[in-house]
Amino acid sequence: MFYFILLPLLLILLACKFLYSRTHPYNLPPSPPSFPIAGHLHLLKPPIHKLFHKFSQKYGPIFSLRFGSRRIVVINSSSLVQESFTGQNDVVLTNRPLSIAAKLINYNGTTVGTSPYGDHWRNLRRICTTQVLSNHRLNNFLHVRTEEIHQMLTRLSRDTHANNGGFTPVNLQPVFSDLTFNNIVRMVTGKIYYGDDIKETEEALLFKKLVSDIAASTGANHPGDYLPVLKLFGNKYEKKCRDTGKAMDAFLQRLLDESKRDSSEGDSMVSHLLSMQQQQPEYYSDVTIKGLMMGLMAAGTESTAVMLEWAMANLVKYPKVLEKARLEIDDKIGRDRLIDESDIVVLPFLQNVVSETFRLFPVAPLLIPRATAEDIKIGGYDVPRDTIVVVNAWAIHRDPEIWDDPESFEPDRFSKIGYGREHYAHKLVPFGAGRRICPGVGLGERIVTLVLGTLVQCFDWKKVEGEEIDMSGGNGLTMRKVQPLRALCRPRPIMSKLL
Repeated sequence: MFYFILLPLLLILLACKFLYSRTHPYNLPPSPPSFPIAGHLHLLKPPIHKLFHKFSQKYGPIFSLRFGSRRIVVINSSSLVQESFTGQNDVVLTNRPLSIAAKLINYNGTTVGTSPYGDHWRNLRRICTTQVLSNHRLNNFLHVRTEEIHQMLTRLSRDTHANNGGFTPVNLQPVFSDLTFNNIVRMVTGKIYYGDDIKETEEALLFKKLVSDIAASTGANHPGDYLPVLKLFGNKYEKKCRDTGKAMDAFLQRLLDESKRDSSEGDSMVSHLLSMQQQQPEYYSDVTIKGLMMGLMAAGTESTAVMLEWAMANLVKYPKVLEKARLEIDDKIGRDRLIDESDIVVLPFLQNVVSETFRLFPVAPLLIPRATAEDIKIGGYDVPRDTIVVVNAWAIHRDPEIWDDPESFEPDRFSKIGYGREHYAHKLVPFGAGRRICPGVGLGERIVTLVLGTLVQCFDWKKVEGEEIDMSGGNGLTMRKVQPLRALCRPRPIMSKLL
């Protein structure tokens, strides 16, 4: 009986809020026609980044939507990204909206990726950048990346050994997932999941499933985030988020308890945080530490593995690009030693391949949403307080006013004289922009470039006969390949010197 009384009241309140927003004298960005109460929720059909790109072609580079009780503003141009994420606007846009997934999975929105702007977020960000992601710490962890790459080479060599050195079909998605998972877990906790026998543990399988579930949940624009009345009728999505959050918390707690018992892993992030916990137990609680672990491990595994798969898919799809990258490595590095991180600076074409992959296939085609802390203006339009602001990186990276022949994979476009990194500051935004740019930019670029260069140097690659490389991207926060990459692989002579 209570629900039948409450439901009409909620609908009336939403209707009043909707009508008020229609009559309030804001100069809002243009908007498609909408329904009362639900707004534009009925229009949301994946892939959302392509839908928003289509809207931008009709309504302009900035437009607004209404999702139930929330206003959404979508940005589709680099000039508006620059306006939004520099100066005072960047401060106003540093908050995150608290979604169902963030609340139930990310410790009530208190992790580094979901926390509102303030002292807590700044402290979490400082811990990430100083304890794991600073240049100094990344250099200290170089041996971890080197060992994991050697492990990957050993694995691929074994896969091709039975074919007497000929071409062998390999599935690259699990190879990249295992490498990035073990790399980030070792940096964060010191724990090694894969040894020489390449056996996958139940814990590793569980973590990969949880990361996949989180990516799917946090990438969904679920109506329950915008129409709370739907919770009255039960919510399978909310239950799934709650179950995922509990399972991830249990997994992280086991890792944390192991770290507390094992003092030998003295250089990991967790070991440093446990030392801080001794000094400030109220602040550095287990929840705070687990939130940092989850943010780094989930992002460091999923996004890097997906980017590696897109990069290799491009090389296999375009043999001339692959050959040019191989000739550059053979010329600059030679065929007697393995490429290392210090070599990347002398391999500009390899770097261009990575940049072009970031452009055409951003891991997060829609950057993680921001929320306005107060009224601001963007592009001459009013963006009221508590508006969710979304940047469509996928559309910006395909803007013909910025990029010549934007749909083509052309790494050489980054070789133009005078087009340094600063030229693309707000034109190429795969890691975000402003104060909340992804803190893992340096690690992501290092490992993607190094792994890609190693695979080009050590193996010949080509398409499986009769199969085309499907470049379709999936839905969710992370844009995975719809069809996992399968390619033919053959060791080059350098492999006999390395293994």
